[in-house]
Amino acid sequence: MSYMQEYEKWLASPALNEQEHAELESIRDDEKEIRERFYGPLEFGTAGLRGTMKVGLHQMNIHVIRWATQGFANVICAEGEEAKRRGVALCMDCRNHSMEFARAAAEVCAANGIHVRIFESLRPTPELSFAVREYDCQAGINVTASHNPKEYNGYKVYWSDGAQLPPQHAAAIARELEQIDIFTGIRRMEFDDAKAQGLIEIMGAETDERFMSHVMAMVNDRESMAKVADTFHMVYTPFHGCGWKLVPEALRGLGVKHLHCVPEQMVLDGSFPTVVSPNPENPEGFYLAIQLADKVGADFILGTDPDSDRVGIMVRSRDGSFIPVTGNQTGVLMLDYLIGAMRRAGKLPEHPYFLKTIVTTEMARKVAEANGVTCCDTFTGFKFMAEKKNQLESQGLGHVIMSYEESYGYMLGDYVRDKDAVTASLILTEMAAWYAVQGMTLFDALEALYRKYGFYGEKTHNLVMPGLDGLEKMAALMKSLRADPPTHIAGIEVLRRKDYTDGSVIDCRTGEKTAMELSGSNVLRYELADGTSILVRPSGTEPKIKVYILTIGKDEAERDGNLAKYSQWVATLTK
Repeated sequence: MSYMQEYEKWLASPALNEQEHAELESIRDDEKEIRERFYGPLEFGTAGLRGTMKVGLHQMNIHVIRWATQGFANVICAEGEEAKRRGVALCMDCRNHSMEFARAAAEVCAANGIHVRIFESLRPTPELSFAVREYDCQAGINVTASHNPKEYNGYKVYWSDGAQLPPQHAAAIARELEQIDIFTGIRRMEFDDAKAQGLIEIMGAETDERFMSHVMAMVNDRESMAKVADTFHMVYTPFHGCGWKLVPEALRGLGVKHLHCVPEQMVLDGSFPTVVSPNPENPEGFYLAIQLADKVGADFILGTDPDSDRVGIMVRSRDGSFIPVTGNQTGVLMLDYLIGAMRRAGKLPEHPYFLKTIVTTEMARKVAEANGVTCCDTFTGFKFMAEKKNQLESQGLGHVIMSYEESYGYMLGDYVRDKDAVTASLILTEMAAWYAVQGMTLFDALEALYRKYGFYGEKTHNLVMPGLDGLEKMAALMKSLRADPPTHIAGIEVLRRKDYTDGSVIDCRTGEKTAMELSGSNVLRYELADGTSILVRPSGTEPKIKVYILTIGKDEAERDGNLAKYSQWVATLTK
């Protein structure tokens, strides 16, 4: 079916309400917009679905939500009656239409005979992962677009271990969706009817309490906070999102007396009125937090994204101004602290493991191994970290104490299988207090780690390529890098090329080809003669190619020079 035929099919469907019909009529003379919305469905992958909220097949709307849920329901039902009885846990974030979409998903699951546990209102993403595990559910659904701009929404799916879907299940759903008509192939029953019949159950404070009891059990050191509580001031912002309740609860439970929450951003609002982007990776979003921190004399700022799975921090530098701490740096600080804190508290397991992604700083590996902790790499995505954690622990090889990726996601403890900003916020604050007892800020601590482990540096470039044309450009760039791989980058020789699609490793000097453990992901890696690694991969959730520079220098100047030099090369990729 052509995109124009799909457009006309939607226009003619009685499933559309008056407002949706008017929206489609308004683009009748805009063929490019029609093509963008109807050239094909949103691709269902291991991260589920994510797109802008418009009417159309390649968008996020209630019809796409129902269609995706019917496909997921088919996969769950194929597991048998026991899987339907175990059912699905369902959660949503603060975005516009999230509750509407979540209830629509619940209605489809219920009509397929699948028991649903749905939160009464928005909750942090890690609590959904927890609920799947805590209530022994077969699966989970989370309506969220995480840290994306306000125009977006998304649909994440989880399996019985509480992790996002493994590739084989995502592929099974994608196959089901090919067979389901988006309007006539959906089973539905009214929410209130399903609730009356016991097919839909509401989760509330009792689940929060269970979740928070696990979070608070992660505390290693209450004494440090008690020592500095009278003088320790910190600022927190949830960026209008799901962290607004449980993160402050955790921090006050740790003993923080002077917690200053940014009042304008404690307001739940999917339009994110105070920021251009509600992403803690973007330091400009912290401007209100910085104003408040300067007013109250805080040295530590913490912010969580709208679904409270990512956390970013800012610390006061030597000149008194606030600087952002990258996800890589935050993870290194937390890993180094956590190993020491667990050891001091007698909580470090006999064979500790640490997991990171292939695009996360190598400084983390250095920290782990220098402290007797085994480091393993995974592909980007916490489903892969969860899979590796499950494998290591089920085989009795050791216990994973922490997992993290450079994009501000951290997984701690055994009760979730996804990134968790609630627990990470607790540990980061405990860490800040511990350093305060030592007379150090987190800025001081980071400088000390560079002196101890080496001057590592990282930079991520996002080559944004929106629209259908963008998808073609992304594919063309990856193809050209494979067809004509660089022998030198910024004048430095490429020693090894790694292609994670097939797991191949090429020695560029000899041409020898070997295999590595990881394969099955569209990522290229170049390892250079000066110790730098550069990785290139298409984003799984946004229309962009991400290029990661991981380098090390003998001092700050050499490190920063390397980042600047290789960034110039990255800029040539889109010319």
